[in-house]
Amino acid sequence: MFAAFGLFPLLYTAFVSLYRVELQTPGDMEWRGLGNYTALLGDEYFWVALRNTFTIGVLSTVPQLVMALGLAHLLNYRMRGRTFLRTAVLLPYATSVAAATLVFAQLFGRDFGLINYGLGLVGVDPVDWQNDTVASQIAVSTVVIWRWTGYNALIYLAGMQSIPDELYEAAAMDGASRWRQFFHVTLPGLRPTILFTVIVSTIGATQLFGEPLLLEGSISGGISHQYQTLGLYMYEQGWGFFHLGRAAAIAWVMFLLIVVLVGLNALIARRRSRKEAGR
Repeated sequence: MFAAFGLFPLLYTAFVSLYRVELQTPGDMEWRGLGNYTALLGDEYFWVALRNTFTIGVLSTVPQLVMALGLAHLLNYRMRGRTFLRTAVLLPYATSVAAATLVFAQLFGRDFGLINYGLGLVGVDPVDWQNDTVASQIAVSTVVIWRWTGYNALIYLAGMQSIPDELYEAAAMDGASRWRQFFHVTLPGLRPTILFTVIVSTIGATQLFGEPLLLEGSISGGISHQYQTLGLYMYEQGWGFFHLGRAAAIAWVMFLLIVVLVGLNALIARRRSRKEAGR
């Protein structure tokens, strides 16, 4: 199953990326070698998409994981309706990305959007959430944060419940407040879980596609490509301009980028563990 649906498509995509292949005539393949890759390096929109992917990834991943960590910390306490709240935080993840993005597109509307209406009540001028570069990237990041915060919160919650209660009891006997317990007991115990969520969120941010596509319904990511990600850029090249060979090259660039980012995250985490072990 993995060879048929995982390994073969990966290798065949690498093979196609070395040829000039058009969607209208997929049987006519012209050898280009690394020509598709060098063409990407000379395309300014590739660098724009790469920069947008990084920016949107940071804007969505960092607040998302911080909020998920705080939410999991609250859900870990005994409270009324705890089971209902734990289920409710997962509802955004269960919502269709198309439905969620279309709703947020209406909320971030320039003329009749609820967000601008609320800003107007406090004297702030309407924001063009779809055409302004920073505002459009914040809008896309907001959809991602809304969908994935609860999912990561439950992962953190599961990690918190695996931390022995004896550690908290010992910290409380030493006079540690709940904040100190959180920073000196909870966070160290969650380090493998945090590393996992960082890696998964990094992969998801690199492959971001549905949210920027449906925010305005444009494969170019706005009139000036202001929020076009690598996933959207690949779709534009392959199914907008019919350049399947170049789209395959973009897919492999994304794959290599994910490998590098995941490797850096793992290396940083390993060095921190060694330093703390040496102490």
